[in-house]
Amino acid sequence: MPKKGGQVLQFVAWLTGVIVSLAVGLALIDGTLAVPYLGIVNLIAGYVVVITTVLSVILAILKV
Repeated sequence: MPKKGGQVLQFVAWLTGVIVSLAVGLALIDGTLAVPYLGIVNLIAGYVVVITTVLSVILAILKV
């Protein structure tokens, strides 16, 4: 049986991943963060990151 501290640490790691993913995705959409020579692909990649992150949060909530 996993320790309670392990579950809290897993949640903190998951939440950190969600926050970082949203930050990177929104920065790609806004143009603050860009991969050189990719142009519009940065915008598309940003939307893909944000949409998949939101979907994973929704699925994680439904799983609980």
